[in-house]
Amino acid sequence: MDEAVLLNTDFKGLKLYKRGKVRDVYDLGSQLLIISTDRISCFDVVLPCGIPYKGKVLTGLSCFWFSFIKDIIPHHLITADINQYPAQLKKYKEQLAGRSMLVAKTRPLAVECVVRGYLSGSGWKEYQKEQSICGIKLPPGLRESDKLDRPIFTPSTKEDKGHDINIDQKGAENLVGKDNADKIKKTSIMLYEKARDYALTRGIIIADTKFEFGVDNDKIILIDEALTPDSSRFWPQDQYQPGRPQPSFDKQFVRDYLESLNWDKQPPAPGLPEEIVEKTTQKYLEAYKKLTGRSLQ
Repeated sequence: MDEAVLLNTDFKGLKLYKRGKVRDVYDLGSQLLIISTDRISCFDVVLPCGIPYKGKVLTGLSCFWFSFIKDIIPHHLITADINQYPAQLKKYKEQLAGRSMLVAKTRPLAVECVVRGYLSGSGWKEYQKEQSICGIKLPPGLRESDKLDRPIFTPSTKEDKGHDINIDQKGAENLVGKDNADKIKKTSIMLYEKARDYALTRGIIIADTKFEFGVDNDKIILIDEALTPDSSRFWPQDQYQPGRPQPSFDKQFVRDYLESLNWDKQPPAPGLPEEIVEKTTQKYLEAYKKLTGRSLQ
């Protein structure tokens, strides 16, 4: 694969705002520069190798969805066109092209807004024990990967380190206030339903996803990324079969490989064989092409 992998950025003269598991964010004053690297994390540990095209897929899909759902809620994206970036960023054009966004700086709300349309992942584990998820009772007898009667909002905390912690709606109200909690719940479900219905026409099931919101000039807007393989479970519709885990377009493929190793899920993470890297790249690229109708290669 001839695509160069970007694992880290070090832009002299720019103020580093935050380095996350996947993104490097720089502070430009009233704006932020978000760069999606090709880093990949599993079980909250960043792996030593990158996935070619991954950052470009995350950025391209986020831009696509921001445009698609803008009638529901405003978003933080200003532009992803590097020709419209401030002059100080021009010298980093090669690293920024296709994988960066200039966005408005907001006050983030301290809740991860998870919407589940299907029973999978941690939701499935909780259902097996409690027959509920985040305090929401579900019917008995559901199978893994079953479609829920209606999407449910299952918020969590936003932890800088370690796993986010699932909370109920009351917990979300305690973090951001009742009005804000009601607004982000209603908006998250609307966003999920619109994206889910569109994705089905493209052969992809969006099993679940998570959104983040921020406050900009006293208004709540959508921030971070939107409906990417890193923030969602994408399943191929033609292979969907409830009662078991589903094949996916996201990094579950890498998680499954790591689960087969004798690794305690603590740093340092093991590297990935070339074959796993290549197959993961193809899954990200396929999801991008199916949803947008365009190719990145």
